Amino acid sequence: MPAVFLKDRALIRVSGIEAQPFLQNLITTDIVSLGADETRPGALLTPQGKILFDFMIWRDGDDFVIETDELQREALTKRLTMYKLRAAVALAADGEGVTVSWGDNVATGFRDSRFAKAGIDVSRTPGQHGDDDVAAYDALRAAHGVAASGFDYALQDAFPHDVLLDLNGGLSFKKGCYVGQEVVSRMQHRGTARRRVVTVSSVEALPASGTEITASGKPVGTLGSVSGRSGLAIIRIDRAGEAMSSGTPLLAGDVEVTVALPAWSGLVFPSASDEASA
Repeated sequence: MPAVFLKDRALIRVSGIEAQPFLQNLITTDIVSLGADETRPGALLTPQGKILFDFMIWRDGDDFVIETDELQREALTKRLTMYKLRAAVALAADGEGVTVSWGDNVATGFRDSRFAKAGIDVSRTPGQHGDDDVAAYDALRAAHGVAASGFDYALQDAFPHDVLLDLNGGLSFKKGCYVGQEVVSRMQHRGTARRRVVTVSSVEALPASGTEITASGKPVGTLGSVSGRSGLAIIRIDRAGEAMSSGTPLLAGDVEVTVALPAWSGLVFPSASDEASA
């Protein structure tokens, strides 16, 4: 059973009798339905609907714990405090580092809903409980289309649909208003999401993260996490679909690549005929 300590993760504890309604009315995740042993992704959006901060969130008794990048924790805490006003809510740093484990006899912890969608049992536990190479976790993410900010996209530059939050438990369309909700709901109902996370593979080693993916010299997207011959990218699936239907190769730099939408997502590449009839 691999167990990888992610030392660059940090925790924020949200406590108080109004913690649940405070978060429910602010972030993308439906925390009312959040199970006691489950952790879901989530985001605090800009009013324009882009991801300002991203995180995982789970219950700890009556409290909630937010797991985010250590470089985001202070700024996220300040932003949450700005929204708190007079609500009976307390925010506090709550430790550093999270251990991710998966495979047989997965460690007791909080089940990651992003991997559960792919049928993979992945547990996240505060603190250090393993010392396997972080590359193993990056490879797992790359295999199953689980994107991470700082690796696959920049904050304030991606919509929740771009990183599959609408499909992996991180975005609710039923719970009511939250910051940026009108924009993402409009994208959902109009079906206008065209940028999506894809898995990327090649017969040779992929180039570095940040390499542009093109078709006939035109940009399609950008390579994100790389693990040998596999990786992730956020691309325009309409442009990729058109290229694939016409037999045009996709290139990451000078390397020919194959892209696929994560099987668990249920998404398909639109064809040129789909675009013409839209």
